[in-house]
Amino acid sequence: MREWSAEVTVGRKLARRLIHEQFPELELRSLRLLGEGWDNTVWLVDDEWVFSFPRRSVAVPGIENEIAVLPLLAPQLPLPIPNPTFLGRPSEEFRWPFYGRAFLPGRELADAGLSDEKRRGLAGPLAEFLQTLHSITLEVELPVDPLRRVDMAFRVPRAEERLEELRHLGLWSPPEIVAQVLEAAEGLALPQPTATVHGDLHLRHLLVGEAGEPTAVIDWIDLSRNDPCVDLVLFWCVLPPAARREFLTAYGAVSEEQLLRARVLSLFLCATLAVYGHSEGMESLRREAVAGLNRTCG
Repeated sequence: MREWSAEVTVGRKLARRLIHEQFPELELRSLRLLGEGWDNTVWLVDDEWVFSFPRRSVAVPGIENEIAVLPLLAPQLPLPIPNPTFLGRPSEEFRWPFYGRAFLPGRELADAGLSDEKRRGLAGPLAEFLQTLHSITLEVELPVDPLRRVDMAFRVPRAEERLEELRHLGLWSPPEIVAQVLEAAEGLALPQPTATVHGDLHLRHLLVGEAGEPTAVIDWIDLSRNDPCVDLVLFWCVLPPAARREFLTAYGAVSEEQLLRARVLSLFLCATLAVYGHSEGMESLRREAVAGLNRTCG
């Protein structure tokens, strides 16, 4: 069993029953599976509302955090994010909380097939979004680095394990620069948690439109307080090298240590997504994740 395997999967019949019983005001004319990730099974209701149901108990605190905090964040950000509207209660049929929110249009980056020119167009809007997010002070208590993303003594060995798995599968062989990056990062001290962060901003969580423009940022289950570098993964794995200076000009000062931590995270997350995409038969995700590894090395 892989770490993304579901403990509970909400199928069509159960999703329909839970939504109808708790939210009878919804017509439920149509119900379509929108996606399944590590933490949620997601159903689209009437082409208008998206309901997220936890798949694993470890995701429940993150769901509860989203329900409490996203309504505070949503009005302050320059891109749409999920804003819980229908709050589902635990019941005998489904023991965890869930929620519904308005459908946010767009495609995952892996499915968009963006050219380098369109990727370059993401630099400014992404920088603006993250600069705004990282400057927001919330009067709520947030988890602090819950996944140890910026703890390089923990994260570097995890990245090495995932990269070795990738090599063993024959999906990608790390060039020499990867060992140099990991060696440089493993001795870094823990940074101070100074910002409100998304916490897991990788290839699947920025949606883009037909012209390649960013349309939404989704999946905030790891919303937390941390060093802002935790959200700079896309700086490395999505933006072509020529666009990175434009991002930094718009975002503001970022230290070399922050960029190094973000680079390690990009290696870890892209390797993880490549393994996941390969295992689950998601070819576009596997391909984009491997391309992200190559960009991170460039």
